[in-house]
Amino acid sequence: MPARREVIALTIYSRPGCHLCDEMKAVLQRVAAGGNVTIAEFDISTDPALQNLYGLEIPVLLINGKKVAKYRITEDALRRALQGAGMAGGAG
Repeated sequence: MPARREVIALTIYSRPGCHLCDEMKAVLQRVAAGGNVTIAEFDISTDPALQNLYGLEIPVLLINGKKVAKYRITEDALRRALQGAGMAGGAG
């Protein structure tokens, strides 16, 4: 029986109208497609605490709760980060 892969949790903090956020979300969707990955998105403009925490850094990407990128991430960099988080071979 094959070993069960753990689900890797991606979290992105963003806000509407942010072109860098849209770019990062597109990278996440392409790389995570078909992988054992969940993507949670939080709009910082709806929460003053998140706005204070991430207001000048968005988008911010966390993998399994650990901050791995802000502003931009390439597909290759995301694949490497996912491999480090236990997703063999990345996805996509």
